[in-house]
Amino acid sequence: MKDLTNDEPKVIDEEMLKQAIEEQGPQGQAGDISKKEGIQYEDVLQLRLDYRNILKIFHLWHFTSLTKLQLDNNVIERIEGLENLTNLVWLDLSFNNIQVIEGLEALVKLQDLSLFNNRISVIENLDTLQNLHILSFGNNAIAQLENVLYLRKFKHLRTLNLAGNLICEEESYKTFVTAYLPDLVYLDYRLLDEQTRETANTKYKYAVEAMQQNELQEQQAMEAQKISNEELQLHKDAFVEFLNGPQLFDSMFDEDPDGEKLALLPGMESKMEALCVQIFDAGLTQHAQRTAEVESFFTCSHEAVADNRQKAAQIAADFESSRRQVMEMQQITDVELLEDNISFCQEQASQLSETLMSLELQLVDQLEDIFKDFERNISDMVGGFIEYVHTFAQCRDLENQHHEQQLEIALATLEKVVKNDIDCYKDTVTNAVSASHDTHLLKIDNREDELLTRINSWMSGLLKSIHDEEVKRNRKRVSEIRNYVSYVKDELEDMRMSEHH
Repeated sequence: MKDLTNDEPKVIDEEMLKQAIEEQGPQGQAGDISKKEGIQYEDVLQLRLDYRNILKIFHLWHFTSLTKLQLDNNVIERIEGLENLTNLVWLDLSFNNIQVIEGLEALVKLQDLSLFNNRISVIENLDTLQNLHILSFGNNAIAQLENVLYLRKFKHLRTLNLAGNLICEEESYKTFVTAYLPDLVYLDYRLLDEQTRETANTKYKYAVEAMQQNELQEQQAMEAQKISNEELQLHKDAFVEFLNGPQLFDSMFDEDPDGEKLALLPGMESKMEALCVQIFDAGLTQHAQRTAEVESFFTCSHEAVADNRQKAAQIAADFESSRRQVMEMQQITDVELLEDNISFCQEQASQLSETLMSLELQLVDQLEDIFKDFERNISDMVGGFIEYVHTFAQCRDLENQHHEQQLEIALATLEKVVKNDIDCYKDTVTNAVSASHDTHLLKIDNREDELLTRINSWMSGLLKSIHDEEVKRNRKRVSEIRNYVSYVKDELEDMRMSEHH
């Protein structure tokens, strides 16, 4: 074991990583070959960085295939820099100076986690690690038994180590953990026997049942909320959220206290709600049709690209076969024959470039036709829905009728109640009713404008992103063809130069 007492704390850097990989990688001839070819961090599956006096975790974002990581016996104070290691299954952070559990959210495949011998006082921030089988929090500063309750959410947890924490000094520690974590097999390095389980079940039976009932209710509430959120998101995607009930009508009076004081005519709310529901139902239907059209477009586009790629790959493979035969003729002693072969191969390379470029041009034209059909179809769909959205005009007509009837009733009532100076009161009542009316119309207008703005923005954004992606794809493909042909011609030219020398 290396003595770290005199070493300066370090940050993980490129030099440390290369050294570790070389030490732990293949040795001998295989190691020499590996060094020559270069270290591909993305291919590394296991990495040991223990006993290196590491203070800060850094430079690990390229290790996307890593399944096992050892960072034990360092001086790490904070868990960070692990968000790209999404394939990690085994992580050892024992014997460090960590005080807070954090930065592990992305490690959803993690099964074995050791935080043994740190300074942790609260078990938290592990919610996403639902595949955990083994957990070690031994030799930390966990003092409250309630920390164990947090671990009930990990249904695959079978091995737990809490030895060396203050909670272990509690008389009921073992039975408490056994009762509240009934699927646990090993606790503090020992198998939980049946006698312990029976004792725990007897002592905590009713408390555990009550907790299970609470957890069930919480789970049901969460599932109901999830369904509600998904439904709301669907309504938002269809641009008709909160139009499936009286919400628009209610919003008309949210900022209109005077309107609430005035008598509402019977039937107004139900008629307004019926109109909104019509728009809502049409919106969901149109959204389903638009979604199907978008999916159909991308399916056709991807199939066209894949078919074109396959044809291009076959053409390139045929050329490569021919080129390899020429390359194998380097041993030919007849200089003139070799020159003829090289010239012939260069002509083939130029022909290959023209063929592949022509094939790409065909694909561009094909994708443009598919895009034009899609653009026309989606524009027609959006236009049809916008026509239906003019149902909001009926909402305005309804509000106008309501306003006229409300004003008529208000003035008639005023004449019955007020005998003197009635004109002054008439102006006041008329202004109040008109102000209320203006507020209501503004709410209707704003909701209609919002819907139209969003759906038009969605369509223009979608069409622009498709166009931009196609331009990017085409440029990349043209660059690939040019680079490949250039590489081939350079290689042939090198053969010609070596022939002359």
